[in-house]
Amino acid sequence: MNPRRALIALPAALALLSLIACAETSPAAETPPAAKSAEPNGAAGHGEVRGAAEVAEPPLALLTIDEHGGAGLLDLLDGQAEQLAEVAPPLALASDGRYAFVSVAGGVEIVDSGRWTWDHVDHFHYYRAEPRTVGLLPGDGAARVSTGMLSTAGTTGVFFPGSGEAVLLDNAALSRGEIVEVFRIETGSDDAVIAPLGDRAVISTTHELVLHDSDGRATGATAPCTGASGTLTTRVGLVVGCDGGAVLISGGADPVFEEIPYPAGVDAARTGDFAGRKGRPTIAAAAAPSGFWLLDTRERAWQHVATEVPLLRVVAADDAEGHVVALDAEGRVRVYRAETGEQIGATDPLVADVSGGIALTLDDQRAYLNDPARNAVHEIAYAGEVRVARTLEPRTPPYVMAEVGR
Repeated sequence: MNPRRALIALPAALALLSLIACAETSPAAETPPAAKSAEPNGAAGHGEVRGAAEVAEPPLALLTIDEHGGAGLLDLLDGQAEQLAEVAPPLALASDGRYAFVSVAGGVEIVDSGRWTWDHVDHFHYYRAEPRTVGLLPGDGAARVSTGMLSTAGTTGVFFPGSGEAVLLDNAALSRGEIVEVFRIETGSDDAVIAPLGDRAVISTTHELVLHDSDGRATGATAPCTGASGTLTTRVGLVVGCDGGAVLISGGADPVFEEIPYPAGVDAARTGDFAGRKGRPTIAAAAAPSGFWLLDTRERAWQHVATEVPLLRVVAADDAEGHVVALDAEGRVRVYRAETGEQIGATDPLVADVSGGIALTLDDQRAYLNDPARNAVHEIAYAGEVRVARTLEPRTPPYVMAEVGR
């Protein structure tokens, strides 16, 4: 029996039962925003796209791209590998759990894995379609990509530091294989962020965050923020990191901007490099010289957790046990408990070179760490005994990588 399939069997059965609940009304405050122009094909609000099939369990896979632009998928359930169309040599990769936004010379190539999850708050729907290369979004410089909760609705923000352009993409169009710019504006900056908020976006200036409407016009909604450095969308709202902490933007037609300052008296570097299990309200970031930050967006509160070793990447699982998964400078994966900071366990060193395109990603059961030097991906069980569950060897070497189907 496939060990991954056995672990997913119970959630899959629950997902099938949950289909009956779709007619129930979800709490409005926690429903992810949708763009006006981004209604999915089929029954509204369930993430259907024409030509896709709904499946019983998360269609998890690794999307890997080699240094020359060769792309492939490795199914995490049955181990089947699939070759995809080539892209240009990658500079970096960002993903929302479905699309790979691959920074290349000349812009961002967008690859649709054809695998996604629709978050219906109290349950989920899972879909598969044929993977494809959507096309090139032109731009200058290694792009900064900010994604939302849903791949078939809402929008995605892309900032090009070489040209200072901020672009907002229509996710519904992406799901149809089209690149449609909701707007493209010149910011006059080489260091900004654009983060999606339904069919609108929040764009940073040198000293504040400004809400722009779907035509790209600045509105009167702003919040103080210097040094905007990263964004992440949680179930509660959009988070933007700032020098003094974070700004949380929530609400619908009239969004609310809330400042969440760092706690006083903590000698740790500020950060905006947030990471967490998709959609969960608690997110994490490494805090130099050691330790990590946790931001609970429900409680509007920061927590600094000290560690004995420096950490390079930190991801909050935000599960019942409060697991936090981290990569240290020696290539070990370490697992901590959020509430106490206790280290639950650690692997042996897994990657020799932790620079460049090393990605640490996780779902509710496993973490994945790419090892480009060995053309391998390490699958790590992080709950209970911390161990390497499998070492996978994708047909396409994982120079850059994303886990998709989430």
